[in-house]
Amino acid sequence: MTYQAKAIRIDAHGGPEVLKLVSVEVPEPAQGEVTIRQKAVGLNFIDIYFRTGLYPHPLPHGIGFEAAGDVVAVGEGVTHLKVGDRVAYGQSPIGAYAEVRNVPADKVVRIPDAVSYEEAAALMLKGLTTWYLFRQCYRLQEGETILFHAAAGGVGLIACQWARALGVKLIGTASSPEKCALAKEHGAWEVIDYSRENVVERVKELTGGAKLPVVYDGVGKDTWMTSLDCLRPRGLMVSFGNASGPVEGVNLGILNTKGSLYVTRPKLGDYVPTQETMQAAADELFEQVTNGNIKVVIGQRFRLEQAAEAQEALAARKTTGATIFTLG
Repeated sequence: MTYQAKAIRIDAHGGPEVLKLVSVEVPEPAQGEVTIRQKAVGLNFIDIYFRTGLYPHPLPHGIGFEAAGDVVAVGEGVTHLKVGDRVAYGQSPIGAYAEVRNVPADKVVRIPDAVSYEEAAALMLKGLTTWYLFRQCYRLQEGETILFHAAAGGVGLIACQWARALGVKLIGTASSPEKCALAKEHGAWEVIDYSRENVVERVKELTGGAKLPVVYDGVGKDTWMTSLDCLRPRGLMVSFGNASGPVEGVNLGILNTKGSLYVTRPKLGDYVPTQETMQAAADELFEQVTNGNIKVVIGQRFRLEQAAEAQEALAARKTTGATIFTLG
């Protein structure tokens, strides 16, 4: 059967005003797909990148990559999912801002009963990002000290909690005393208010001048040089986002002069290339939730028709924790 569903689409790149709520027809799932009636959808900075055209995609198109809901139809060849399964995804083709949609089944994982739809929608992209940053990209060891920018954001609050569970001292950055307090409450060892303090000097103070083996930077342009200056010789700079804009015009020689530094610009998809690896990563993430190490912090909830308002709040750094759209 086919479904009529509300969804957000854009016909042109631009500001939040280009986000339009429309009615779409969702056909039966094709081979290798499942149809999901969605309960909650996650909001992420990457959604803004696609809306503005920073990350190009042929127009018109939907928005969003992360959601949770129930499987209502299964396409030919799908064996790991069935109708009625509670599922989530964080690496789908673009278009998650929708009530019902078809998704490639190899991008979909089952969620345990102890994890709610809202938690799963807030976790999949942000939680699996933290998973690959901490467990794959640079495998953190107990006793290490690290720097994590935007520690009060959706990824940041998960990172604070996971670092604490690993016995890692996470130094966070945030833009206000309130956000600093929130990050500390969720496990950050120390938090630097970058609107009032010099991040590099505080890192030196906190590490006795030794600086850090790894910096996790999802901010981009505005923090690039700061991040490099917080690394010890042969340290690793993990640049995983562009909240302030992309890093451009990099002279690789600077890595030499600052101590033979390493830089990587990773993305989640390269760390979960198959359904099996994605389910295994999700299981490790969900275990951290069910055993109490990670509490999912949902700071804001919006309806789908409020997509523009939600993206404006995220871009203006007026949000804390995760932001989701609730679909009932």
